[in-house]
Amino acid sequence: MAKRVPVKTALVGLLVAPAAMAQQDTAQTPASPSADPSQTQPANPSAAPATMQTVTVTGSRPSEDFQVTKGSINRLGAANLMDVPQSVVVINRALMQSQGVTRLEDAVRNAPGVTIGSAEGGNIGTNININGFSARTDIYLDGMRDRGQYYRDVFALEQVEVLMGPSSMLFGRGSTGGIINQVTKKPFLKQATELSAQATTNGLVRTTADVNTPFQENNAARVSAMFQVGKASTVDQTNVLDFGLAPTVKLGIGTPTEITLGAILQHRKDQVNYGVPNLNGFPLNAPRNTAYGFNDDYTEQDVIALQSLVEHKISPNMNIRNQTEFVWVNTAVRETSGGFVGTLGNGNRFVAASNLTGNTPYSGQPLGNLWIRQLSRDRNINDITVENQTEVLSKFETGPVGHTLLMGIDLNYESYTNQQMSRTGTCFGNALPSGSVGCTPAGYTVGANTPGNVATVLGNYASSSAWGAGFYANDTIQLLPELKVVAGLRWDYYAAQIANSVNRNNTAGSTTVAGLQQTDTFLSVRGGIIYEPTPAQSYYVSYSTSFNPSLEQLTSTTGTQNLPPENNKGVEAGVKYELFGSNLSLNGAVFSIIKNNARTANPDGTFSPTGNVQVSGARAGFAGRITPEWQVFGGYAYLNGVIIQGLNYQNGQGNTTGKVPLNTPRDTANLWTTYTFKETYEIGGGFFYVGQRYANNTNTVVVPAYTRVDLTAAYKQPAYDVRLNVYNLFNTVYYDGVIASDGGRAVVGSGLTGMITLNYRL
Repeated sequence: MAKRVPVKTALVGLLVAPAAMAQQDTAQTPASPSADPSQTQPANPSAAPATMQTVTVTGSRPSEDFQVTKGSINRLGAANLMDVPQSVVVINRALMQSQGVTRLEDAVRNAPGVTIGSAEGGNIGTNININGFSARTDIYLDGMRDRGQYYRDVFALEQVEVLMGPSSMLFGRGSTGGIINQVTKKPFLKQATELSAQATTNGLVRTTADVNTPFQENNAARVSAMFQVGKASTVDQTNVLDFGLAPTVKLGIGTPTEITLGAILQHRKDQVNYGVPNLNGFPLNAPRNTAYGFNDDYTEQDVIALQSLVEHKISPNMNIRNQTEFVWVNTAVRETSGGFVGTLGNGNRFVAASNLTGNTPYSGQPLGNLWIRQLSRDRNINDITVENQTEVLSKFETGPVGHTLLMGIDLNYESYTNQQMSRTGTCFGNALPSGSVGCTPAGYTVGANTPGNVATVLGNYASSSAWGAGFYANDTIQLLPELKVVAGLRWDYYAAQIANSVNRNNTAGSTTVAGLQQTDTFLSVRGGIIYEPTPAQSYYVSYSTSFNPSLEQLTSTTGTQNLPPENNKGVEAGVKYELFGSNLSLNGAVFSIIKNNARTANPDGTFSPTGNVQVSGARAGFAGRITPEWQVFGGYAYLNGVIIQGLNYQNGQGNTTGKVPLNTPRDTANLWTTYTFKETYEIGGGFFYVGQRYANNTNTVVVPAYTRVDLTAAYKQPAYDVRLNVYNLFNTVYYDGVIASDGGRAVVGSGLTGMITLNYRL
């Protein structure tokens, strides 16, 4: 095992050393302007930065700062991230454009401790793990739950915020490891247009448009659009055809009452990479471009997301806001994955690898002798979310003590249907288990359509719905000029019901339930102490809780009883610094998250609330400018995850107690840096490192560690810029995502790829 750098030593050096510098920086000029285009003013094109904290903007070019000092989540009770007693990583549009990011998964790679995973039942949509825990239903859109199973593009986003740790007091159920909040682009009072065109060496062509138009005195409209077509990766069968439109109008900008109406409309028809199965405890070592689906496989998605926000300032110290969201997602899937590795026995019958001898790919059984049994992943899903939140924020004093009190009501309705389907074929005329489409050589892409004699058969139809209500209050109490206390409570009511068409009569021996109802209530808490001896220093400790009902994802096709909610507790202690005139932000924290009542699978397919999972660790991050020309963004996370109490079969097979939770690497790190010469030429690059992780909770399938190196170069002018991005410079073979199904699969990442981007501003 490779020797690791001592985490405590690294953190002490990062967190303690800047304290003296922070003391000196407090008297300097405040931070550079916000990245929000509405706050950006034209500058003299020939002017140079006069001081370190000033960023010169030529023409109408938006701010290019990677640093963000303010969050958008109203419920945090503090706009300044220095006043938030939790780790928050903000990936803004400047960083995403520098890296050429187009997908939400690629954006959140910039938050250490975040990994790419998969939902139960297959790789549908954006599925992310935070601090070792699934965040499938912990993705938000402007602070509202965005739980649909779809692939998320960033064309309509201004930034992405990753809030670490349990946060049910702020968001209701979920958020064991943290939440991801997508912040959409908002209209502002300035005419601006930006057009973009991109092309990659894989054959992907993408265009975007972002047009902002003010009208009358205090109103503005903004429209973002996206279209892309071509091959998304060096892996075969990854073609996409996508387009999206995001219109938004904002009325009464700068007046006591502001109204924002917005929508995101998307259509996608993609081929999805379902990864490779495992062999001998590792992902199958097939050529990196190999795909085991058929040419006519597809994942087709339609998304309609509608939002309204009304904000009214009652007085200088009190305002009220009401936000409503409607999201509908339809996902139609006919996909084929490589499920199991084997070989052909007598009569060309498929024999699973577990029955082989000497089955190492390049010894007893060379890759050319191995075959893959293909599985159908077909379904049609409809997701609907309706949510309304009303919040009142007031600032007042009780004697010498100041208060920032937030009170709110959250009402929501969700529904979900899933029509499962399957295709069953043969392997050289030999019967295969239900849902197995065929067999194909392990070292080659199929390169054909689904056999014409393979019919689609309807399977289980699952339907579910849920009602929820939350009542919460959070107070930020200013005890002394340098001392604050944060305290919050939230009470949630969550009632869900599910039904399955299979086994309607609850036949003895079947683990599929015909129907199930559940009602849960839960009280979540949040508390923290913040000590700020100067405006450039913040030291904090915090405690927070969250809960996960057993029907949280509105899915259950196995014997799930009325289990109590999983309850999660998190503690965190950290520091935040601002250096160089507040142009460089540093942060670090140590934390521990424990999940109690974790659902563990029994041998008969049912579940019991007997599990306990703990992830403890540390993280550090940085963002901003070291000099006016040199920007940096990055961080490191150390995760020590363990299943304290898990599954223990009597025969010793499938034990999980004492194992590491799947998709929880011990070390993750990232760095992105750019340097600009004469405000015209930019060069930069960075890396993403993900340590070794497991593809299942029994730790029998190991996904190797990897380091991916990317580069960028740009030529900038007031009206346009041209950027080159190079991804995976050394053509490293690495596994991007982890899928727990079929014993543990892994999705191979794209090889060496180049992308050219032209941005034009009017």
